[in-house]
Amino acid sequence: MLPQEIIRLKRDGKPLNNAQINAFATGLVDNTFNDAQVGAMAMAIFQQGMATEEVIALTDNMMRSGDVLSWPELDGPIVDKHSTGGVGDKVSFMLAAIVASCGVYVPMIAGRGLGHTGGTSDKLESISGVDVQPSVDRFKQLVKQNNMAIITQTERLAPADKRLYSIRDVTSTVESIPLITASILSKKLAAGLDSLVMDIKVGNGAMMADLAGAQALAKSIVSVANGAGVRTQAIITDMNQVLGFSAGNALEMIETVDYLTGKSRCPRLHGVTVELACSMLISAGVTQDKGTAEVLVNKALSSGQAAERFDRMISQLGGPTDFIEYPWKTMQKAEQVGDIVADKSGYISEMNTREIGMQVVGMKGGRTANGQQIDHSVGFNAIKPIGSKVNVGDVIARCHASSKQALAIASQGYLDAVTISESAPEQTLIYQHIV
Repeated sequence: MLPQEIIRLKRDGKPLNNAQINAFATGLVDNTFNDAQVGAMAMAIFQQGMATEEVIALTDNMMRSGDVLSWPELDGPIVDKHSTGGVGDKVSFMLAAIVASCGVYVPMIAGRGLGHTGGTSDKLESISGVDVQPSVDRFKQLVKQNNMAIITQTERLAPADKRLYSIRDVTSTVESIPLITASILSKKLAAGLDSLVMDIKVGNGAMMADLAGAQALAKSIVSVANGAGVRTQAIITDMNQVLGFSAGNALEMIETVDYLTGKSRCPRLHGVTVELACSMLISAGVTQDKGTAEVLVNKALSSGQAAERFDRMISQLGGPTDFIEYPWKTMQKAEQVGDIVADKSGYISEMNTREIGMQVVGMKGGRTANGQQIDHSVGFNAIKPIGSKVNVGDVIARCHASSKQALAIASQGYLDAVTISESAPEQTLIYQHIV
């Protein structure tokens, strides 16, 4: 069947059979669906949705478009986490290091920046020499040696998703639940996992802006993944503000180092990290209760094991051998840095988190078109969280930009995205567990 006929069926709200979905997944790899047709198909799915059976078929066909890993050489549980993305979400780095330090294997295949959300792989590439696309054989070797490795998709792992992922970014089809589900799980199931923990973000900086949408996505992913034989649970967490004190690639790597070494830990970032780590350890069978899991998490951090394991991974991927000790030695700093100050007194009561993410993109810290190079040095740090009491002139964030003009524009954009009110709002961090 011609690509345009398959697109027409979905455009008109008709269900697709496995053969038609297979043709689409195959066309993503062999280019029998050109970029315009892929974009049209993504929009048709975005508008019309997919039944569960269609999502399962799309996930399976995209997973089988490349290699499917197995790990007979490993002697422990194989677990991963995936976040639906947000602004300032650097949880994967500390989380993988913590869980790996507890004897669990974490083969993490991460994505690049998508829309206003930052990409884990882009953040790693802030570090000079780091190669986030090793061969599959090398990836497996790294996981065996260090219990963890974080890479981006290789040409041989879910290549159908790799192409669809990039086109979703530039066609405003990022938020589609069927496409998110198939994208995440085609990569994760191809990694040969025993179990998976999902971090479903909800709020004005997430793909799912409301709780109902986040719950629908969580249930979709849990249903499809458990149906495929991978024990999966989802935790819905807040993304109504930047997660942590920074947003921007190199700046988030600095915050990761500060977190792992204990120099500085944002309470909200720590709360999400511990919640996910405990769920991963329980899912892996390391322990059955959250209290014991928390003890193991805290030990991994306080002993320095998590920091050492992360440092070792950076070196194994081609980066420096002393990144934890000298993180700025192999990362570029921005040309211009300026404070963003409060224009009134009160409490920070709201952030337009998506807009803050788009300000990073506007400084070239993210992509507006497929394949663009990004500036890893730009972004925001010293971010004061919601609930902070501020006076006129207090620093509420610091902007890092490539020019004075970009600094002025992004600083004003950040200030416009923050609301200061007379009272501090109530806040939620963890909304719901779905198993």
